[in-house]
Amino acid sequence: MRSIRRTVLILITALSLPLAMTVPAQAGGLDDLFAKLLVKQVKGANVKKHLDALQAIADANGGTRAAGTPGYDASRDYVAGKLRKAGYKVTLQPINFVESWTENSPPVLNGYVPNEDFFSFQPSPAGEVTAPVQGVDLILPPTPTPTSNSGCEAADFAGFTPGNIALIQRGTCAFALKIRNAGAAGASGIIVFNEGQPGRTEAFPLDIGEWRAGVPMVFADFAVGNALAATPGASVHLKVDSTLVLGTNDNVIAESRGGDPRNVVMTGAHLDSVHAGPGINDNGSGTASILEVAEEMAGFPVKNKVRFAFWAGEEIGLLGSDQYVEKLTQAQRDRIRLYLNFDMVASPNYAYKLYDGDNSDAVGSPAGPPGSAQIEKQLEAFYDSRGLGHNGTDFDGRSDYGPFIAVGIPSGGIFTGAEGIKTAAEAALFGGTAGVAYDVCYHQACDTSANINATALDVDADAIADSMARYAFNTRSIPGRAAVASSARAAVAGSVS
Repeated sequence: MRSIRRTVLILITALSLPLAMTVPAQAGGLDDLFAKLLVKQVKGANVKKHLDALQAIADANGGTRAAGTPGYDASRDYVAGKLRKAGYKVTLQPINFVESWTENSPPVLNGYVPNEDFFSFQPSPAGEVTAPVQGVDLILPPTPTPTSNSGCEAADFAGFTPGNIALIQRGTCAFALKIRNAGAAGASGIIVFNEGQPGRTEAFPLDIGEWRAGVPMVFADFAVGNALAATPGASVHLKVDSTLVLGTNDNVIAESRGGDPRNVVMTGAHLDSVHAGPGINDNGSGTASILEVAEEMAGFPVKNKVRFAFWAGEEIGLLGSDQYVEKLTQAQRDRIRLYLNFDMVASPNYAYKLYDGDNSDAVGSPAGPPGSAQIEKQLEAFYDSRGLGHNGTDFDGRSDYGPFIAVGIPSGGIFTGAEGIKTAAEAALFGGTAGVAYDVCYHQACDTSANINATALDVDADAIADSMARYAFNTRSIPGRAAVASSARAAVAGSVS
């Protein structure tokens, strides 16, 4: 059946290409033609078949598809097999994650009391250093409400002396981002201290999932940080005694054989679940949807290179997407014209939430990089065309778009809600039940194939198909690579801030 469809596609393209030089890239253009065709081909029933396969994989592997488990490996092999059969160039990209971490003895920080005044950051590597302490963009005394963005941007370390111990204040962005920036700046050790407002003064144990700075790192209370900041340049003795064991999983990256490699249209969804359950909504729904789109799109003679990513380790710190972006050269980043993220697109008490690329909601996180607003508008146009409501959702750093927006790649996507509570206004707009979580089985064993709203799954799969087809033929609404590269801003990546 698919071979016949691909033949039809080639014929349509042959007839359409002469017109492509004269028809505007809008309704009636080549992108519009292929968007309509792809949406018609993508079926919610086929997406559901992939979900059933992921459920069967979890059932056969202890009820989970989490990173580091046989269930993840089987999920990887299932997805990679489908993509290879469809004709894509498929790459398995190894990424690291923390397999185990053990603290062998209490940490040391001058004369302060371990596991009271300060704690080792899990999973800090072992290390011991005595060096000057240097504050990084601190706000002392702290403001009445949290405002510190200490260490959130590489620019915060512009005057940092490599080999010093970085003293960083909690706030705004994820601990993991502060740690990575400090490591990149050459810190020999890292002390993050609580920000100082009521309720944000004490130290406590934290697993931030981040180890790549490669130096000892601790989380201290505000009093410790404030005292160290009062004596800049003073020598500090810092020690963490731990055993860190790393494991390996694979991202699955599939790329179209054709299309302009200088213009890459990329989409992604995380493939792993949490350990507690099979993760069929979170994020089997995103995985299955983009897999179905990829299979149906395989015969399209696209203008732009199309890339599908299935991320490992999202649930333990966006590890797959973060390490993927980190390993790209600047030239490779600049070739990615846009990134679309699909994480939880079939929540049982759903809302159609589109990432707020232009910050039109004026709440929470700022707008995405230039081009993100246009992506949001494109998705809005699809829902509007079906008379369906939609609202915005923040780029709050909880999913795999985080590393992309951090380096200035315009991004967007769909989210149907997690543990948040549906409002009365949303219930009026989307149906469902106000005062109840969008997904009551979020991160639980009950996130099974029964935890899916079939209507949301079908509609969102069509929305994904519509956008991917359009951008595969037309990215003129998205700013050029040079403009995108100049707009990089700090990410707000997952973990506690």
